[in-house]
Amino acid sequence: MTIPVFYSISDDFTKYAAVSLNSLIKHASSDKDYTVYFLSQDLSKAHQQDLRNLGTNNVHIDFLTIDDQIVAPIQNRQENYLRADFFTMSIFYRLFIPDLFPQYDKAIYIDSDTIVNDDIAKLYETELDNNLFAACTDSSIQYVAKMVAYIKDVLALDPKTYINSGMLILNCKAFREEGFISHFMKLLEQYHFDCIAPDQDYLNEICDGRILHLDPKWDAMPNDNTEPLEHPSLIHYNLFFKPWHFTNIQYEQYFWASAKETKFYPELQAELDNYTDSEREIDRHKLDFMLTKEDKTIKDPHNWAQVKKQGPVTL
Repeated sequence: MTIPVFYSISDDFTKYAAVSLNSLIKHASSDKDYTVYFLSQDLSKAHQQDLRNLGTNNVHIDFLTIDDQIVAPIQNRQENYLRADFFTMSIFYRLFIPDLFPQYDKAIYIDSDTIVNDDIAKLYETELDNNLFAACTDSSIQYVAKMVAYIKDVLALDPKTYINSGMLILNCKAFREEGFISHFMKLLEQYHFDCIAPDQDYLNEICDGRILHLDPKWDAMPNDNTEPLEHPSLIHYNLFFKPWHFTNIQYEQYFWASAKETKFYPELQAELDNYTDSEREIDRHKLDFMLTKEDKTIKDPHNWAQVKKQGPVTL
């Protein structure tokens, strides 16, 4: 039996993905078999080889190019912008994993801006029962008043159970049997919901009531409002404050420990050294810009909350 793990990346994110992959391999059990897939539309042959070179006897690296036709209905429209900032198709790839890989009844997905600090097989062993997926509550937004208001008033969900999609254990069998993708595409094309985190919002909405919530150590995020977890199993450098752009970031030591073991370390160190204070200031204001979307969407008569009053949108 192989344990399938998926990343979705664009070519310019390869160096961060390599750091994450290196950390995953470092903590993989020698008596288990893993296959790590990278989903992309633009991953260069050179970068594929860089990632493949990190593989071991029991951690195999593979690639899938996402066909344009598969994601054609997901248009470059403002309501599909990540964090109200820019459009990136790669955030949607995770939703297609169950259909693209029918050989798997269960799979793990993790974002590329992560560090794995424990054996990923422990996640795979999670019993999902009738849940569509397992994930962790999004801890990065619990102290952001406008995000809490967005989840409550725009999405009509409980902020305490709103999950972050940067780490998912997918019940692939249930996704396929219940036609998740068809339902997602229908909602996307019919309503064009204006979202702050499009893939994440749709997962929370469609699967509401059938999400298994995991220990927060499996999606630990830097947060100035809380003390760092002592033994995080998976670290997710969510939102804007990345260790390759900022210093004194919570959990940054784990990133650099893994980065130093990859060929990309000099490039990553140079990126940090050359990132200017003005660029950092822009990043700080991106959060404020993202939160202005709450002001707009709360007044939208066709937002999630208003549509849900007319009937359920879940599976």
